[in-house]
Amino acid sequence: MRIKKGYEIFQFIRSPFLPEDKRKDTRFLIEENPSIFAPNSKMKAASLKEIKTELNHRSPSELLELCLRLAKFKKENKELLTYILFESADEESFIQSIKAKVDDDFETINIKTFFYIKKSVRKILRELKKFIRYSQNKETEVELLIYFCQKLKDFQPSIGRNTTLINLYNRQLEYIKKKIPTLHEDLQYDYNLELEELF
Repeated sequence: MRIKKGYEIFQFIRSPFLPEDKRKDTRFLIEENPSIFAPNSKMKAASLKEIKTELNHRSPSELLELCLRLAKFKKENKELLTYILFESADEESFIQSIKAKVDDDFETINIKTFFYIKKSVRKILRELKKFIRYSQNKETEVELLIYFCQKLKDFQPSIGRNTTLINLYNRQLEYIKKKIPTLHEDLQYDYNLELEELF
C-alpha cells in the first residue's frame, strides 16, 4: 500500500545510520511527490453512482456477503439493516419502541448536577435523531421530536433553571414548527395542537 510505503520511508530517513546525502535525496523525492508519501493520506471514497454501478454487477451471494460485512463493521450499519428488514413494515411499532427507549433513558439521567443532565439529554437527542435518520419518515421525525420535548418539559429538576437546556428545547420546537407544514394536512392540525402545548 502506498500509505504504508510512505510511512516506512519517513521512518527510514529519520534513522541516524542513513548517510546525509541519501537523506537529502529521499527528502527531495518526498517533496516532489507529497500525495504518494504523506503518512496521513486517506482513501478516496467512490461516489454513490459508482457504487451503484458496481453493485449491479455483483451476484446475490456477493451482495449478501457485503451486507453482512457492513453489519459487522459498524453498530449503526447493523441497526439500520435491522430497521429495514424487521421494523420498517410496521412504523408505528418502531415509533413506540423508540419512545420506550427514550422513557428508559430519561429515567436513568443523573440529576445530581445540570452538567450530567445536559450531557445525558444531548446523548438522548443524538440517538433519537439517529433512529429518525434510519426511518427517513417525516411523520416519525415530528412525532418523536415532540415526544422528546414533552419529556424534557416535564423533567425534574426543571430545565427552566438552565439556559443551555432551555435553548436546546427551543431549537427543537422551532425545528418541529418548520417540519409540520411538510406533512399531510390532516396530520398538520393534530401536530400543531401538540406543539402549541409545548410553547
